Amino acid sequence: MANDPALSLDDFLAAIPDNGRLIGLDLGTKTIGLALSDLGRGIASPMETIRRKKFTLDAEKLIEICDKHVIGGIVLGLPFNMDGSEGPRAQATRAFARNLSQKTSLPITYWDERLSTAAVTRTLLEADTSRAKRADVVDKMAAAYILQGFLDRLRFMGLERE
Repeated sequence: MANDPALSLDDFLAAIPDNGRLIGLDLGTKTIGLALSDLGRGIASPMETIRRKKFTLDAEKLIEICDKHVIGGIVLGLPFNMDGSEGPRAQATRAFARNLSQKTSLPITYWDERLSTAAVTRTLLEADTSRAKRADVVDKMAAAYILQGFLDRLRFMGLERE
């Protein structure tokens, strides 16, 4: 899409440094779930959930976290509809990426996040997690699910770091 700062997989891999973790984002209307890769970029771990306020404050918090953890790139979950089309949430995610790219030089790519929250919620239900606890962890776990899918793709392509 025109003016979309997100990079293709190949361009993203060329843009990220050899050292540096990746951060995964599950962008919601009220929260942003965060997940962090290990240095070998093989395992995604849930990190935290940012309660959204306004874009500038959200971006400042996110950039602060990226600086603290020496992040090399951002993997942003893109919520396609089940038929592969894009709805209002995907458009909002693309707008977030455009705005964020004005505030950071970190490379950004998208990862299909269809069913990530549903999969995480199902796992938490199977683990008999209380409703309050699920609400507290679902966003950062969805971010980990998104980032792990991306890392698994790198491993499948033989592109993970040693």
